[in-house]
Amino acid sequence: MASIQQVSSQTAASTTTTGITNNQDVEDPQDRFLKLLVTQMKNQDPLKPLDNAEVTSQLAQISTVSGIDKLNTTLKQLVSSAEENRSVEALGMIGHHAFVPGKSITLDNDGAIAGINLEQAVDQLNVTILDSSGIAVRKMELGVQPSGISTIAWDGMTDSGSKASVGDYTFAVTAKQGGQEVKVDTLSFGQVQSVTPGTNDTLLDMGNVLGMVSLSNVKQVF
Repeated sequence: MASIQQVSSQTAASTTTTGITNNQDVEDPQDRFLKLLVTQMKNQDPLKPLDNAEVTSQLAQISTVSGIDKLNTTLKQLVSSAEENRSVEALGMIGHHAFVPGKSITLDNDGAIAGINLEQAVDQLNVTILDSSGIAVRKMELGVQPSGISTIAWDGMTDSGSKASVGDYTFAVTAKQGGQEVKVDTLSFGQVQSVTPGTNDTLLDMGNVLGMVSLSNVKQVF
């Protein structure tokens, strides 16, 4: 009986110790600081009491640290929520087509589509389609174009009047306004086949040519 009581006492003591350890682990840093400060004040030298300004400064510092910790926690929650929302949004894009940064243009039996993004309206826009060897097969003068995103359509005809072979090409664009060069961003057109949530951003699989594209790089969805 004495052995049983001894074992029970040891178990209870161990449980109590474990409970205290767990409470200490989750105890708020601000509470620990205040307990230490109270203990320090209780045991201070009456002839050399704590300086009020120093105590106030310490309280302000711990409040600042506690506030920063809470702010960081809130920001992490907001970021996590935003990432989840973006992943759900990306799932709805599967099967749709989109414009993403690129210079590739794919020709099928119906023609080919690409895009451009202009910072300002231009009075001259020239597009050159190039084959896999970098040789120009078609040059198009599209004239006046508005600012923003615009679609470029190629019927597949070459400058010689023959039909280009179905396949992958690249294109180059130059733009001018009043004789001055204007920056133009080229956009490739592709279909979203699948979605992969990432650590920093959601990735879209847009086929063998465009590959994996960040959701943040999608310029327009169709």
